[in-house]
Amino acid sequence: MPLYLTDEQQMLRDTARDFVAEQAPVSHMRSLRDANDATGFSRELWKQFAELGLTGILIPEAENGLGLGHVEAGVVLEEIGRNLSPSPFLTTAVAAVEALKGSPHAARWFPGILAGETVAALAIDERAKHDGKIGMQATRSGSGFRLTGSKQFVAHGHVADLLLVAAATEHGTTLFAVPADSKGLTAHPQRLADASLAARLTFDGVELDADAVVGEVDQAPLARLLAAGRTGASAELLGVGGGAMDMTIAYLKERKQFGQVIGSFQALQHRAAHLYSEMEVARAAVLKAQQLLDSGDDRAADAVSVAKAMTGLATTLAVQEGIQMHGGIGMTDEYDIGFYMKRGRVLAELFGDANFHADALARAAGY
Repeated sequence: MPLYLTDEQQMLRDTARDFVAEQAPVSHMRSLRDANDATGFSRELWKQFAELGLTGILIPEAENGLGLGHVEAGVVLEEIGRNLSPSPFLTTAVAAVEALKGSPHAARWFPGILAGETVAALAIDERAKHDGKIGMQATRSGSGFRLTGSKQFVAHGHVADLLLVAAATEHGTTLFAVPADSKGLTAHPQRLADASLAARLTFDGVELDADAVVGEVDQAPLARLLAAGRTGASAELLGVGGGAMDMTIAYLKERKQFGQVIGSFQALQHRAAHLYSEMEVARAAVLKAQQLLDSGDDRAADAVSVAKAMTGLATTLAVQEGIQMHGGIGMTDEYDIGFYMKRGRVLAELFGDANFHADALARAAGY
């Protein structure tokens, strides 16, 4: 498969780029932060995403969606990352939709997602770092289950309508679709380094019907959910890194020292060229992972780990070089580059950092 976008995908990119840049630029994130907004994103903007059909990119046409793939979802996510736009697109329109496909829950939740009225959150992690370990218990209670335990780092968890919760059951792990108003569920939102909000969730004997199970008991579709989430996060990271790089290159072309534009200094040119090369390698890795996911290829899992690790490393380089080339002033509110560093740091941890995925690849190879 060629590692470039088709004409139709480029048209979608242009539409998404214009829309996000106009409706949700970095200043939009600043205004939410400065107002100490308790939601963490604009519900009005979420509805605008829906009006353009973007929330239905991965929803099948038979269920009124666009029936497109992860390449197209990544096109939108890259523009979200480029503008640091606070949005539940990744958790809701990508990861949650992928997990609910083909289940009875799709009929209940997809219409709200298509209308921009429903927000989904992923309650997977329980520790400071993503490690894939599930300790939260789901015990049999009558014909249903009782959830007991806690989750953390749940993006939009305090305002979500739907929570996808992974819990340990007798012979494996089960995924549950939990309405946010369930009795015994409490959410404690916390502001992260990039000013976004994530919640710590406590489940104190939350009672669920058997119908709440997504997929099969003991056989949670976590691999599908996490593959979609990790690939989407990689695309958003690519946007963050690309936005930081573009901002830095523009600064090199206008900032003067010793009577010369600093972009004329060979040392900085070498660093900028190295950064561009690393970002292009990461871009190829992300597109390959998206294409393999869309085709159902058995190699997709490894490609997803490569993409998440590569974008984490490349974007970290992009934001660090951006700060270095801007100088100390880059970390002040006067310049946007500091916000890119903070967002890149949070996204790099989401669904596993570069070390986690390097280890996963090594284990898969038999090391």
